[in-house]
Amino acid sequence: MKYVIIESGARQYKVQEGDVFNVEKVETKGKEREMDKVLMAVDGDKVKIGKPVLKDVKVIAEVIGEVKGEKIRVFRYRKTEQYRKTIGHRQQYTRLKITKIEV
Repeated sequence: MKYVIIESGARQYKVQEGDVFNVEKVETKGKEREMDKVLMAVDGDKVKIGKPVLKDVKVIAEVIGEVKGEKIRVFRYRKTEQYRKTIGHRQQYTRLKITKIEV
C-alpha cells in the first residue's frame, strides 16, 4: 500500500493514487499541479518522514475543476434590541485527482 501525507493550505491530506479530494481554492495555470509539500511517504514497509518536508518525493495531481461546498448559515441575534441577521456562506474549493506518486 503506497500513500503520502501532503499539505495544501493549512490542512493535511492522506492520499493514494486515484484519490479525488477537495482543497481550498488555488490558482492553477494548467491541468496538472505538482504538490511539493510532502510530509510523509509510506511504500509497503518503508516509511519516510520529512523534517519538515521530503524533497525526493513528487506528487502529481490533475485539476478536475472548481466546486462549492455546502451552504453555512450564520444567525446573529440580540434579544433586547430586536436585532436578527442571517448570513449564508459557500466556500470555494478546487477538486484534485492524484495521478502519480514518485517515491
